[in-house]
Amino acid sequence: MGDSPASYIYMVQHLIEKCLIFHMTKEECIEALSKHANIKSVITVTVWNELEKENREFFEAYAKSHNKNRAIEAKAEAEAEVEASTMIQKLLLDRDHTKKSDKE
Repeated sequence: MGDSPASYIYMVQHLIEKCLIFHMTKEECIEALSKHANIKSVITVTVWNELEKENREFFEAYAKSHNKNRAIEAKAEAEAEVEASTMIQKLLLDRDHTKKSDKE
């Protein structure tokens, strides 16, 4: 791409679109572009905000979908944590039972 401001903005837009494909939040995208593409946060925010203005319905649906997915992930993590805790407690109980049986 050329060095013109328009081509730079187009590149940032393209990178934001890639972030959207990976279901990243605005904050995650800002951080990723800053860290990996050396793009200043203010540039990413400005381009993102313009994309939101031009594609309001898409971003509303994206936000709803993203929030729903995050809720599902949080629920799955909580269930996994409970399951792990239950397994650990069972292992400890079995171990205690085995120790008592060995002593008898």
